[in-house]
Amino acid sequence: MVAFESLFSNDENQPWEEAGPGVRRKIMAYDANLMLVKVQFEAGGIGAVHHHYHTQMSYIESGRFAITIGDETRELKAGDVYHVPPNIPHGALALEAGMLVDVFTPMREDFLKS
Repeated sequence: MVAFESLFSNDENQPWEEAGPGVRRKIMAYDANLMLVKVQFEAGGIGAVHHHYHTQMSYIESGRFAITIGDETRELKAGDVYHVPPNIPHGALALEAGMLVDVFTPMREDFLKS
């Protein structure tokens, strides 16, 4: 597994990739234990409910979201954070355009292109 080659990552040097209708993501940095990803949503963009074995924490950089974790949904706004334990279903609905900053441990190998 290859990690980022530098200890620094400039936003403009990292490419966006489509992650679903109205959603795109940008891997900012990672190693085997940790990954940071920016996720940009258009208003109405959906991060479909899913689960994975990684622990996830997400910071709402901008916008307003309906975040579902397990059976609970809460409206969160810029400056808020949520925590998703491993294997718990979760998803996001952008109530307005915004950006999430996701942190995963261990890193998401499935996000890397082969």
